[in-house]
Amino acid sequence: MSKLLEYPTVQKAKFYEKLSDNIVRCSLCERKCQIPQGSKGFCKTRVNINGELYTLVYGDISAIESRPIEVKPFFHYWPGSTALTFSTWSCNLDCIWCQNFHLSKQQPNPIKTFYYSPEKMVELALYNGDIGLCASFQEPTLLSEWAISLFKLAKTKGIKYCCYVSNGYMTLEVLKALYEAGMDGLKIDIKGNNETYEKYCGGADVEKIWRNAREAKRMGLHVEIVNLVVRDVNDDEETLKWVIEKHLKEVGAETPLHFTRYFPAYKFDNPPTKVEVLEKAYEMAKREGVLYPYIGNVEGHKYENTYCPSCGEKLIQRYGYYVLRYRITESNKCPKCSANIPITGKYVGKRFG
Repeated sequence: MSKLLEYPTVQKAKFYEKLSDNIVRCSLCERKCQIPQGSKGFCKTRVNINGELYTLVYGDISAIESRPIEVKPFFHYWPGSTALTFSTWSCNLDCIWCQNFHLSKQQPNPIKTFYYSPEKMVELALYNGDIGLCASFQEPTLLSEWAISLFKLAKTKGIKYCCYVSNGYMTLEVLKALYEAGMDGLKIDIKGNNETYEKYCGGADVEKIWRNAREAKRMGLHVEIVNLVVRDVNDDEETLKWVIEKHLKEVGAETPLHFTRYFPAYKFDNPPTKVEVLEKAYEMAKREGVLYPYIGNVEGHKYENTYCPSCGEKLIQRYGYYVLRYRITESNKCPKCSANIPITGKYVGKRFG
């Protein structure tokens, strides 16, 4: 086991405590695994070596691509821009419909890895013309020690924003450390209620996820919430109403709420979500007071556009992750009624009056 320390992606973990000479408790995520000597935690990216906890994925990048920020989806955060998007391996949940299972269901192997330094990642982003960095594809919490180093460096080199696309199950300690390192955007996936997490996602306390969303808003991060609506799992009116009510209570009416369409993947073969169910969720959210609900994974649908909540004017026209028309003023106002539209960062593209 000690031979692992020879590899650059194996580094001392930042978030843990020693319970005894041989047992440590990981504090990276809310599972808080107790890990004996020679063993790994639930996510398989943390290992106890000689009574100390090590991450196996420091700079172990499984995928990397320049992508529009709207793909995440972030709709009110640096619209029209691209972020260098990257991931590592594994996950701290176990969703049976995972859309990126080829990454999230693979354990890291330090012997075969290709190490990326923070300096190399920033250099690549700048070379590509990306103004942001985004940890995504699988659960970025597992990459946090490296991401903290990356985000600190990035903000000194002209990168405009750093963000996570996350299941939101990190500890508050990690969330605070990421914020202090320069993370300013967080998209959180809400799978449903606690029953959904227990039955389909390997268990998790959804209240801790909502807590993180609330605390991220309090810290000043840009937050958007996504609810993947899965057919015959969390697409009933009661669950949708619960998600909407929690959203309003924890992160507020101005925070975007995306209802996205599920497609069969990994071990789950229920048919795709009915579009009319997504439309119902959108209309429920509007009726309850969510100012910026959206439908996702239905390209060309009118509910993937941004409308002024005051006068109904179409402000941003989208087709999937493409921004076709952007009419919000440079001072983030509706051009028709001058209502304030909450946008974090500058729009990167051409404006239309």
